[in-house]
Amino acid sequence: MADQPAIHLDDIIIRPAQAEDLPEIGALWEKLVGYHAALDAAMPRASIGGADRYADRIGSQLDDPYSRVIVATHGGRLVAFVIGVIMDMTPEMFEPETNGFLADIFVEEAYRGTGVGRRIVSALGDWFKSRGVTRMEWYVAARNQSGRAFWQSLGGREIMLRMRLDL
Repeated sequence: MADQPAIHLDDIIIRPAQAEDLPEIGALWEKLVGYHAALDAAMPRASIGGADRYADRIGSQLDDPYSRVIVATHGGRLVAFVIGVIMDMTPEMFEPETNGFLADIFVEEAYRGTGVGRRIVSALGDWFKSRGVTRMEWYVAARNQSGRAFWQSLGGREIMLRMRLDL
């Protein structure tokens, strides 16, 4: 973008989210939902007030020892966020398997390809490791080719495919 200032990775601040970040996180979440809807009409749409409800839900996780919300800022503006949760993702008939689950991530379009996404994912991975978690999982939309390429570039691999049949 012509009016976009030059992006230098050293100017990006990666930090845990704070309560005052919640409205901006909600706005970025709304962009995330719109991005997915543009990729695939089958993806869920944000409800009226959905961004505010999302921000409220994230706010309740800021002090949760099993959750972490990390943001990236540039020039005082939020440009990316990621949310992770420590959880056992397997039903009780399997051996327990504590994983880090990356619930949501969004990077403003102007900041994609700059290393911001890698840095916030790395920060989340460091947080998981500091709590004894040895693996991280996430969902990526099947039609999100750039997202899939991003995850593969980090070493992510497919382990299960979620499918849908419209009835």
